[in-house]
Amino acid sequence: MNRALSAITLAMVVMLVPHTAVGQAMCLPFGPGEQLKYSVKAAKLGARGNLVMSVGGPESLRGYQAIVLRSEASVGVGFIKGSDKSASWVDPVRLATLRYTQRERHVVSRSNDSVEVFPDERRWERSDGRKGETLTDDPLDVLSYIYYLRTLPLAVGSTWTLNRHLDSDRNPTIVTVIGLDSLETAAGRFTAWKVEMHVRDKDHYGGAGTLKLLISDDERRLPVRIESVMPIVGAAVMTLHEVVSGSPGRCTTQGTRHGMSK
Repeated sequence: MNRALSAITLAMVVMLVPHTAVGQAMCLPFGPGEQLKYSVKAAKLGARGNLVMSVGGPESLRGYQAIVLRSEASVGVGFIKGSDKSASWVDPVRLATLRYTQRERHVVSRSNDSVEVFPDERRWERSDGRKGETLTDDPLDVLSYIYYLRTLPLAVGSTWTLNRHLDSDRNPTIVTVIGLDSLETAAGRFTAWKVEMHVRDKDHYGGAGTLKLLISDDERRLPVRIESVMPIVGAAVMTLHEVVSGSPGRCTTQGTRHGMSK
């Protein structure tokens, strides 16, 4: 599933001057124990499935007290089915990835990925021996980007040009807030921000594409709906149908940096 979400590759553009909310308290809209359940529908082949995104931890990792983000998806039709399990260990103070793993199983392919990320050293190492550098000291992976979006100060017309993905080839991505919309699901009725992400992803969009989200206009900032591309079944819509609230999110006075242009 998260190869579908690998479209979400965001980060700060070096040429932009970041805005830092110094001295202002910023609390994450999610915390350990949160669980979001989605139904998945794809136009191609009439595929159906489910997605569960959850927050766990904290866990100690290389001196950090990391929260653990997990995504588990299963989608298909008949004997054509696929599954994806991903996990991201994240420093909740600055929202930086420390470790990322992914296990995909599809009819025609299987893959495993594991990468250790060292934010302060701006580098990463994969389990297969590959190494690389990040463009920032607060890099993110494809799963943690979903949660990063929930921290943005959304407003009509706001645009971010971001360059934070740990894979430099996937930068930048442009995120634009289109406006407000309303949506009713099994999880409730929501007023939500329409967010479009213009992404660089050669594996899923042939080089470039657009991913659309509805993010609730409340303190929880829930991803109510996600429209993306998934392996085998193509374009798919993920709709929230159940929410299990977690503990209060981590608060910090360091603020969150956002590169913004309008």
